[in-house]
Amino acid sequence: MQRKVWQALMTVMLTTSCLLAGGKGPNDRDPLATKDSHRQDQWVDSVFHSMTFEERLGQLFMVAAYSNKDEKHKQEIAKLIQEEHLGGLIFFQGGPVRQARLTNYYQSISKTPLYLAMDAEWGISMRLDSMMQYPKQMTLGAIQDDRLVYNMGKEIARQFKELGMHINFAPVVDVNSNPQNPVIGYRAFGEQKELVTQKSLAYMKGMQDHGIMANAKHFPGHGDTESDSHYTLPVIKHSEERIRDIDLYPYQALIDQDLMSVMVAHLHVPSLDSEPNRATTLSKKVVTDILKDEMNFNGLIFTDALNMKGVSSFHKPGEVDLLALLAGNDILLYSQDVAKAKQLILEAVKDGKITQEDIDGRIKKVLRAKYWSGLHQQKPIDTHRLVERINTNHTKGVIEELYASSISVIANQNNFLPLKNIDMLNMASITIGGGQGKDFKKQLSKYGKFSHFDLPKNPSSLDYRNLEASLQGSNTIVVGFTGMTNNPKRNFGLNESDIFFIKKLSEKFNVITVMFGNSYGAKQLDGLPHVVMAYEENEFTEKLVPQVIFGARAAEGRLPVTVSKKYPFGSGVDTKKLSRLAYSTPETQGVDSRSLLEIDRKMNEAIQKKATPGGVVLVAKNGHVIFEKAYGHLDYQKSRPVTTETVYDLASITKVMSTTSAVMFLQSQQLLDMEAPISQYLPDLKDTNKGKIKIKDLMTHEAGLKPYIPFHSKTLEGGKWKNEFYSAHEMDGYNVQLGTNMFAINTLRDSLWQWSLDADMKVLPKGQTKYDYTYSDVGMYIMQRVTERLLNQPLNDFMEHNFYEPLGLYTLTYLPHRKLDLDLIAPTEEDKFFRKHLVRGFVHDQGAAMYGGVAGHAGLFGTANDLAVMMQMLLQGGKYGDVHLLDEKTVHEFTKRQSAQSRRGWGWDKPEVEKGKNGSTGKLAPKSTFGHTGFTGTAVWADPDNQLIYVFLSNRVYPDASNNTLLKEGYRTEIHDIIYKSLRYESLNNYAQVNKID
Repeated sequence: MQRKVWQALMTVMLTTSCLLAGGKGPNDRDPLATKDSHRQDQWVDSVFHSMTFEERLGQLFMVAAYSNKDEKHKQEIAKLIQEEHLGGLIFFQGGPVRQARLTNYYQSISKTPLYLAMDAEWGISMRLDSMMQYPKQMTLGAIQDDRLVYNMGKEIARQFKELGMHINFAPVVDVNSNPQNPVIGYRAFGEQKELVTQKSLAYMKGMQDHGIMANAKHFPGHGDTESDSHYTLPVIKHSEERIRDIDLYPYQALIDQDLMSVMVAHLHVPSLDSEPNRATTLSKKVVTDILKDEMNFNGLIFTDALNMKGVSSFHKPGEVDLLALLAGNDILLYSQDVAKAKQLILEAVKDGKITQEDIDGRIKKVLRAKYWSGLHQQKPIDTHRLVERINTNHTKGVIEELYASSISVIANQNNFLPLKNIDMLNMASITIGGGQGKDFKKQLSKYGKFSHFDLPKNPSSLDYRNLEASLQGSNTIVVGFTGMTNNPKRNFGLNESDIFFIKKLSEKFNVITVMFGNSYGAKQLDGLPHVVMAYEENEFTEKLVPQVIFGARAAEGRLPVTVSKKYPFGSGVDTKKLSRLAYSTPETQGVDSRSLLEIDRKMNEAIQKKATPGGVVLVAKNGHVIFEKAYGHLDYQKSRPVTTETVYDLASITKVMSTTSAVMFLQSQQLLDMEAPISQYLPDLKDTNKGKIKIKDLMTHEAGLKPYIPFHSKTLEGGKWKNEFYSAHEMDGYNVQLGTNMFAINTLRDSLWQWSLDADMKVLPKGQTKYDYTYSDVGMYIMQRVTERLLNQPLNDFMEHNFYEPLGLYTLTYLPHRKLDLDLIAPTEEDKFFRKHLVRGFVHDQGAAMYGGVAGHAGLFGTANDLAVMMQMLLQGGKYGDVHLLDEKTVHEFTKRQSAQSRRGWGWDKPEVEKGKNGSTGKLAPKSTFGHTGFTGTAVWADPDNQLIYVFLSNRVYPDASNNTLLKEGYRTEIHDIIYKSLRYESLNNYAQVNKID
């Protein structure tokens, strides 16, 4: 709804503008006027009369300044400021802190406050190091929601103010109608005048509404050239009618909405001024007659840089400045000889070529603009933590949303995207070109099992053959073109043989082609069935594209230019969102990143105190993973750092991620009655002391079972293995591996089951008809047996085929030593009592190990992301992606409190019922929260009220399971509370309320 209101507002703005083609009445509005115009006039007059005419001339000049040059450059600028009374500086390359210090110095020695500008079309990073980069304008042109562009302008304005700057030479309003344009291209919003106008207006208003002057360039339109005005004088041969209809259209619309400044380009346009080699910058017909008089522009007029060959090849320094002034420009940008120019201007006044009154009027216009920019109360820049203040997490959120909204699916044969039935897909990725695609590959792997391949930049025929052979086991291939350029003469960095190879692959496989680069390069992809345009290659786009491919985000972008008959302007389809986990910055979901940094402190403290050698913390909000960090190492010897892909022994989280999930499935299918006794499903228990236990009592730990039975002690004698149970080598009858060089007799599981049945129950106190709550692993051995009987297959096979694989979870698994590289798996205990060696890749729990590694209470391994996916599925009522695994009512029943005497749900743990009583969750977690913890130092919690997921993984049992520091210090619960304290940030999605747009 908010988006529709914004678009309607933009349409009204444009349609009510009286455009050139239809005639234009007088416009007396002054875009430089402030609300306190009387004070503005007083300040202007005061400053104006404090200077001589010659001094005042300096206000018309803006020279280039750098913060990455030496002291000599600094003193040259200082001399110009003091001797020529410069009006301003345009900053180029350098660093933010260095520039801030120079700004403070230059302002301190200037008699009149300096106007400071930057050519920052895609943000300050265009010129300064250490800065976050916004999308290029062609990328913005693909976005359908102009509010996001406005928000970008607002954020850039904030950053400019932090650096004490006042003018951004943006937006580029050129209508890029020539794909071969060597200087505009990706810098333009697109090829259609209405699109360019809408985006330019949003960018302009975002800045000007927040105190930074926008500058529309390059007047009268640089969009259809095949040469670069930096190196020559481009000639535009279009008719005046065409120029007025297309190129001037966006300028007029912006002028009618109070555009404050325009930059005039160095172009030769014979239809507007036929004088040979006369640049539009130096043309009175263009600057004065058209821009000022016909279009009624009353803002500041800047020349393009006067050192560019488009003018400097024809006129000397100083002379070109005078000609530009005579043409009607207000500010002479990048002057090469200010003193000479001032001298020539004085002579021109004396000779009657221009009046002093005319010049003084322009000087006052400059001063009025300076007042609007706040230079009447100019203050030094605070350099303390300046980079942090500029590069905020909010900034990152703004950038992420821009890139996410730009991604365009321009070909989607048979609606193949987003990918569905991923358990049926054998997936591979190919990265082509100079880019590494590291983030791209990593993000793809979060959604399913991939084989990743790289094609060298200049591959040989052998490289192609070998790669094709490696792909034979695949049926779905994602191809990423990286390392592209913006040079149309070099085919944007694309290799024709690579294109041919991919088209050949598409005849055999399902190929999804992703272009991380210039939109015009998509011409080479004609005929491919599934094409995704990402427009740029960076960390944002590499992470976002896989989310679109798998339906975590919908694609909404449209091609802003025509690249071929197959892909005309506006190409693109909206893809369906499949409610898989997306990955975002915290601010986009209403979470404060700065508060989450406290997690770092807590984890580092835990590692320092040796509560655990390392761990992973993940937070998801509203279906978006907003925090996922790895800490420390796999062991205290620091043999290998923990990564977010590290696989941990989940211990008792197995109870909910496996056994309880299987029970919920059976309940959803009405194959299990929670009120029924166990013997209804396990008849062999009918005459045992456990036959009458109800399923629901087992699931709430109120069945009277012993909390723990040390089964392994029955298989030891004098601390040594009994030969009847174990062998150090695999041999006939001893094939159940419990660890390195430890194999159990094949019948050990049967023995353990019988010991479970023979175990005594708790004594029921007199007068009680129901057992008290006693947390027990034994109940999950029984529930595993129940599920396997009803499902007619082993629990691990069922969960793998019906839950984990359909969800794309290939590292959530039992028996990881059979499937995964051990280097990925965190070790647990140095088991000196039972297994006599370091346990790694085998379940830590002795009983689960004796059960063959697959038990109802322990044995499952996984990553933080695996658990987040499972919990998100539950928050979504049993649905995830394109699969519906559980009934929503069943999810609710199991995860709500089911016990009158404890906090427990069915299988699931919950927050404590009594206030102030310590439980397994943070104190701030609402009662709706459900999850579980694990003995090895793990925890997973989901909060339906706040749509929040928290995962904590560690191997606190390394090297000794008796180390209880993690629990004593409460690190897991404290981090849980830190997350809740961070839920105070106003979401970027609440944009319409945050930014009142008039």
